[in-house]
Amino acid sequence: MAISFTKSVLSRLNQEIAELEARMLEQKKKTDKALLKIRQIEKDCKLSSSPSDLSSKMSRISKLKEDIKKFNQHQLELSKELDKKKFTLSQLPPTE
Repeated sequence: MAISFTKSVLSRLNQEIAELEARMLEQKKKTDKALLKIRQIEKDCKLSSSPSDLSSKMSRISKLKEDIKKFNQHQLELSKELDKKKFTLSQLPPTE
């Protein structure tokens, strides 16, 4: 492989890795935010006096839990893709 070609591949892979890591961090933040909302709603449930209000809050918690599952699944997919990119990067010859 020509050095210039290898350098462009390395550069592209490094950029893709950085983008994947940023997307993973974004998914982690979304998960953390949803967990905080769940905790807050659970606290509010203790203060709820009406059944309809309680039902609404429980529905919101269920939706947030589904969102968390989606975020975790997406993060898993990103992690697999990141591992592939890092493996490909490790297989390239060093350029000097």
